[in-house]
Amino acid sequence: MTSLTTLSTWNEMALLDLVTIKSGQVDPRAPAYRNLPLIAPDHLASQTGRLLKKESAAAQGAISGKYLVKPGDVIYSKIRPYLQKAYKCDFDALCSADMYPLTPRPGVDASFVLHTILGSDFTNFATSVSARSGIPKINRAELSEYRLTVPPSREQRAIGRALDDVDDLIATLERMIAKKQAIKHGMMQQLLTGTTRLPGFTEHWELRRLGDLLAYEQPGRYLVSSTEYGDVGTPVLTAGKTFVLGRTTERHGIYYSVPVIIFDDFTTASKFVTFPFKAKSSAMKILSARSGVNLRYMYERMQLIDYPVVDHKRRWIAEYSKIEVEVPDDAEQRAIASVIDDAGAEVNALEVRIAKARAIKAGMMQELLTGSTRLPVEAAS
Repeated sequence: MTSLTTLSTWNEMALLDLVTIKSGQVDPRAPAYRNLPLIAPDHLASQTGRLLKKESAAAQGAISGKYLVKPGDVIYSKIRPYLQKAYKCDFDALCSADMYPLTPRPGVDASFVLHTILGSDFTNFATSVSARSGIPKINRAELSEYRLTVPPSREQRAIGRALDDVDDLIATLERMIAKKQAIKHGMMQQLLTGTTRLPGFTEHWELRRLGDLLAYEQPGRYLVSSTEYGDVGTPVLTAGKTFVLGRTTERHGIYYSVPVIIFDDFTTASKFVTFPFKAKSSAMKILSARSGVNLRYMYERMQLIDYPVVDHKRRWIAEYSKIEVEVPDDAEQRAIASVIDDAGAEVNALEVRIAKARAIKAGMMQELLTGSTRLPVEAAS
């Protein structure tokens, strides 16, 4: 085996030339181990190398044997490798038997190993070999088959550090998004219910039915004829989580009078739509604002309605439209909607940045882990 500490150029090596797989398990109930964090595949985020949950073995009620993990080890989930779950541990811990605890050999950078395992080349390999037996799991023999081109130690550290830095940026942006979303949600609760009033508004709020604020239209004229969707054409919408089901090239029956709210008559889910569309299902109402009503305000106000759905029936006409909410005059509605839109724009801008950062990282991994782009050795010193 080539010595990693004396490597002076890129060399093809097996993954197990870079790491050793720990063997021998410990009893998580033993006093020495019961208070250590226990990491299982469900505790890791896909693709990111991030730990989602940190809880002791005792708190999880662990009784079967676990692997002991030391700082600097890389943990890799052997089940469903297409999920790309791995983590570089920086504390003493235990990991489940569904994971491989990998200890980098001398001269091997742990971050380089982590990003290699999270990379598309290794993931494609692991997914392919795990499919041989029909069980989505990669065994040790299969793991030993993976080969890669490995740079000298200093360049490994440079690559690992560069990719870690991008991960840190992505994590920072995610925290910023979570914080701004929390602020927006709290602000919506206050402004949309009148608990907090914007400066200059003092008029009394009126209790009104949704059906008096919003007009509805059946989607029959706008239903798509074929469900053979493509990538071009008019979006086909549902009010559920999927929202955009696909696109159609059908030219007739397109809804143009946007903005509107599309409302699922069975689940009461809703979406705010600002672009022309066609509908998939007749189980949808198209809602528009009546005179003196701001549609954006009403959409946001509807998101605060706690409406239990206990059976399968249509709801807008018979039930939902009769719900009463307190609303301000049109001017205050517009002002509240503008504040909420501004907060949403800040979140959207961060989401664009995070999407770009993820795309940059994917490109960096492809370039750096294959040696297509080289980093200055000084970056690793």
